[in-house]
Amino acid sequence: MLPADLLFIGGVVYRGAGRSVVPEPLEVAVLDGCIAAVDADLSAWRGLATDVVDLAGGMLHAGFVDAHIHPIQGGLERLACDLSEGSTREEYLELIAAYAQLNPPRGCDASRSWITGGGWAMSAFPGGTPTAAELDAVEPIRPVLLYNRDHHGAWANSAALALAGITAETPDPADGRIERLPDGSPSGTLHEGAAKLVADLAPTPSPDDVHAALLEAQRYALSVGITGWQDAIVGDYFGSADTAQVYRRALADGRLLVDVTGALWWDRDRGVEQVPELVARRDALAADLGPHARFRLPAVKIMADGVVENGTASMLEPYLGPLGETEHPRGIAFVGGRELIDAIVALDAAGFSAHVHVIGDRAARDALDGFEAARTANGWAERDPADARRHHLAHLQFVHPDDVARFAALGVTANMQALWACYEPQMRELTVPFVGEARAATQYPFASILRSSGARGGMHSDTGMDARPVLCAGSDWPVSTPDPWQAIHVAVNRRLPEDDPEFDPEALLPHEALTLAEALDAYTAGSAWITGRGPGDAEVAGVIAVGAIADLAATDRDPFAGEATGIHAARTVGTWIAGRRVFG
Repeated sequence: MLPADLLFIGGVVYRGAGRSVVPEPLEVAVLDGCIAAVDADLSAWRGLATDVVDLAGGMLHAGFVDAHIHPIQGGLERLACDLSEGSTREEYLELIAAYAQLNPPRGCDASRSWITGGGWAMSAFPGGTPTAAELDAVEPIRPVLLYNRDHHGAWANSAALALAGITAETPDPADGRIERLPDGSPSGTLHEGAAKLVADLAPTPSPDDVHAALLEAQRYALSVGITGWQDAIVGDYFGSADTAQVYRRALADGRLLVDVTGALWWDRDRGVEQVPELVARRDALAADLGPHARFRLPAVKIMADGVVENGTASMLEPYLGPLGETEHPRGIAFVGGRELIDAIVALDAAGFSAHVHVIGDRAARDALDGFEAARTANGWAERDPADARRHHLAHLQFVHPDDVARFAALGVTANMQALWACYEPQMRELTVPFVGEARAATQYPFASILRSSGARGGMHSDTGMDARPVLCAGSDWPVSTPDPWQAIHVAVNRRLPEDDPEFDPEALLPHEALTLAEALDAYTAGSAWITGRGPGDAEVAGVIAVGAIADLAATDRDPFAGEATGIHAARTVGTWIAGRRVFG
């Protein structure tokens, strides 16, 4: 027996999916980057050079893996006009004014010095639509473009609208909407593709800016125990540069520490003819870096629809009220119906994991129809559990009850962003008038999906692919905080912490609450599997077991020991990647 490089003592250990449902008073030894032993007493593994970590009564668990995140966008916003710390109209305007003062325009022409960033909440403004006039009051000269928290809309001032030439005569794009004043002129809020009219004119971050953003995102992620992620958009999106290059740069200079898989962006203006190009990009990277490099491109992201609040989520039935009287009364299927089915079948046949954004119940049904078609056309049911294709649907605000059990039948994983269930204080006010009480009762049905699966230890048990998890989890940061404990709190409680300024005492559909173990498993083993590091893979993460990669995180307490209402108070005090301490 060789002395361990790293030895954890003095706390409890949550071993993970299929191994335990509560933490246990165990010790963990790490050797050569992998877990070498897990037992009650590992004193025999201690040597003179062993780094002994006293957990001081806290909990050790597998590192979190964020299965749906936009880290470079989040990093850019942290380095730009970051509104995520505000929650009211007044706070946002104060933050914008302070940023403008601290970052004066460069050169002699202030109109060329943009202010960009984001993080504002729709609930802070009447109807969820801030105005250009409000921005003009704090910045009348420089163009301003600020995305909201869900990044499906943006707030522009008059200078930015004028530069883009948006007037009362400007038509709405096919994939978006311009909010308008009574005379038809733009009010200042741009939904979905309408934001691109302004975004295309904003300055593009330099390669050094994007590199700095990635490193800031990684620093932040490590501080909350995240050791890996799936970047949900890699490619040309709203004018952004191909982020694959910044990952390669960080990997080449030794500064990429987390394990990253990227989801290539599906151009919704094209069809299956783009698949060979996506295959070429994936295969070229694998040939250059190797199939098990710290950065890989195994997935393709399809944004099937938008969001409910602006009427772009694709729904089975028409919206109620004014949204139901628009040109698109059932929302907008960016990629839907036969087009989405064909895309999923083609991607599956090409060996890709399909990572599909779905908010509305029609979008969810279309995507599930696509997976059912792929299962039939491509012989999916006979595949080995370690097959590289890890299909998942993200967000899932509305799922028709008839479709809940289809996840289990098809072996498709639900990718939950749990904080979304309670992120807006007026969630019911924003949702019920748009969709009605019956559909409002089908929101974020993660427990129903899990219970209907007949899963053992969070894994599908009846699809011929036993190792496939029912749930994985992500933050969609910068849409919501990347801190997994905040999301896990909402997954278990179905409401925000009592001290949150957006706290609503009425839990949202409490029957959809997960147990703490189920939510933690989704954020560790479930998401690790989605990124190709699950049971049967060449490397295994997301669990604490002998032979697994020592991607680990430690909290300052045992969150299982207290009331569920205190889960959010857990704080990451240490993070390790392959046994190397990277935070704390």
